[in-house]
Amino acid sequence: MTFNEFNFKETLNQAIEDAGFTEPSPVQEKAIPLILEGHDLIGQAQTGTGKTAAFGLPVIQQMSGDKGVEALVIVPTRELAMQVSDELFRFGKTAGLKTATVYGGTAYNKQIDRIKQANIIVATPGRLQDLLMSKKIKLNPSFVILDEADEMLDMGFLDEIKNIFTFLPKERQTLMFSATMPKQIKILAEQILNNPKSVTITKSERTNTDIEQIFYVVADYERDDALLRLIDYKNPKKCIIFCRMKKEVDRLSSYMTAQGFKVAALHGDMEQKQREHTIRAFKQGLVEIFIATDVAARGLDVNDVTHVFNYHIPFDSESYVHRIGRTGRAGNKGEAITLVSPNELRTIKRIEKDVGTVMVSDVIPTRQEVQSRKDSDLLSKIVNTTITSSAKEMVKTLQHDLDIVTIAHLLATIVQEEIDVKGKDIIGLGTEEVKALIERAKNWKGGDRNSSRGRGRNRSRGGNRGRGGNRRGGERRSGRGNRENRNGSRNRSSSHT
Repeated sequence: MTFNEFNFKETLNQAIEDAGFTEPSPVQEKAIPLILEGHDLIGQAQTGTGKTAAFGLPVIQQMSGDKGVEALVIVPTRELAMQVSDELFRFGKTAGLKTATVYGGTAYNKQIDRIKQANIIVATPGRLQDLLMSKKIKLNPSFVILDEADEMLDMGFLDEIKNIFTFLPKERQTLMFSATMPKQIKILAEQILNNPKSVTITKSERTNTDIEQIFYVVADYERDDALLRLIDYKNPKKCIIFCRMKKEVDRLSSYMTAQGFKVAALHGDMEQKQREHTIRAFKQGLVEIFIATDVAARGLDVNDVTHVFNYHIPFDSESYVHRIGRTGRAGNKGEAITLVSPNELRTIKRIEKDVGTVMVSDVIPTRQEVQSRKDSDLLSKIVNTTITSSAKEMVKTLQHDLDIVTIAHLLATIVQEEIDVKGKDIIGLGTEEVKALIERAKNWKGGDRNSSRGRGRNRSRGGNRGRGGNRRGGERRSGRGNRENRNGSRNRSSSHT
């Protein structure tokens, strides 16, 4: 099935194409026709299954765009509010629709001004209730969506939700989405929905088939080293590392920054402006690694996350699904990697059974395997690099002072340091830069690669395979030997948000 079969208007089809969507996910395929028919809906589906598009696309299809606020979406967290608002804006911008995001911690007046200009509002319960009860705003939406209803219940927002609905019109189409359906949510559904249709994504559909799920068994003291070696080996374009507690996020963030990584941290104790800045930096690619508690699993929507790392396995299956749903989005492939201690293997089996998925066991790569992967990646970059006229002229200039082996080494290092040769016309080297390269080559004694930076990094790190269960072909690998010296010089630029 394709999105064309829903017969959306042309402006919406264009937005879908721009977003890179091709085939609807299971929840989209089931929910969109029912919403277009005008039914109230209960959708039971996990984060990462495409719920925002499942309700956003059919609602936008039915909006006129000239009646003020036509759609209200209520979500549990500020992060999710921002993510849902961004996605709905993407879908509606070709039709000229405007969105407003409403949550606590920001000025009332600015939000009220945006609401007056908006067609779609995405709001958290606390601030929305305040605005309605103080009569600062009055809403008459045709569509009301309650997203992550069970999460709002867990966060204690049930009374606020009930109160908000007393301010909303009786004539409306109401949609509720929830990962689970506890008794109180079922009672709420009976109170706010009118003869709803139901859509349920089964366990076999709950985890994205585009996500490869792997776990590595390590001793607790080996987690840091194992994580760093895996990142070196996997070489993620953009990744999220999930920790259980805020203090773990802060410690790991500081540790990885000291190792030369560009990282950003997110947890509940951070100020709102800092949270927004952190998320924006990650989405824009200013940082490659995002370290967070589960607060980010509920709604962090970045389509180009290639890897998710679970520094610790989450406490429950639902959190696992939410976490790994941050990768493998919008038709992209993703990889979810979990570090577990030997006594957590039973938890792996429980999650597999609960979620209806299979996680593959693997071992932490050796130093030789990491180096081999780096060499292969570097060779690929060199082979696929376009040789420009500027590059040829630079080689001719260097030949007066250097031998061809040294020149090749320098150029390989440049590629490895991730300077964009093609985009910058052989990195835009002028006379002074060439002279600097010559001096650098004169001081080069061969084999010293500790100054490499970026994605071609060649850091020596520990991170053995773990003594409690890492086996390949029956081989048991010890974790005490071959501790690597990580005190080599590092010359990577780093930022800590």
